[in-house]
Amino acid sequence: MVRFFAHFLFLLAAWTLVIKFAFPAAFAWWEGVSFTEYVMWDFWWIIHIWLGWGLLHWRRYSFSLAISVSVAEIVIILYKFIIFLEDPDWTMWTANWFVNKLFVLACFCLLLGYFMKRRRVLSSS
Repeated sequence: MVRFFAHFLFLLAAWTLVIKFAFPAAFAWWEGVSFTEYVMWDFWWIIHIWLGWGLLHWRRYSFSLAISVSVAEIVIILYKFIIFLEDPDWTMWTANWFVNKLFVLACFCLLLGYFMKRRRVLSSS
C-alpha cells in the first residue's frame, strides 16, 4: 500500500505540473499573451515527489514526513476550499484547480488514515 501512495504522489505531481504550468503556458502562447498569464504558481509538487521518494526508499523520517505533509495538505486544502466556495468563480482554471485539489485531498486523507491505522508497524520500520 505504501508503494501505491508513492506512485499516487508521483502521478499527482505530474498532473499538477500539467494543469498548473504546461497547459496554462500553452494556452497563453496560443492566445498570444505572456506565458505566465494563466500559470498557477505552486511548488507543492516538489514535496509530493520528495514524499513519494521517501516512501519508496524508507528512512527513519518517512513516517513523520508522511503524517506531517498529510496534515498540512489537508488543513491547507480545506481552508482554500472554504475561501473559494464562499464566493466561487468557476472558470476553466478554477475548475482544473478544484478537481486537482479534490484528488490531492483524497490522496492525503487516505494516506493519513492508512498510516495512522498502521502507525505501530510503519513508525518502527
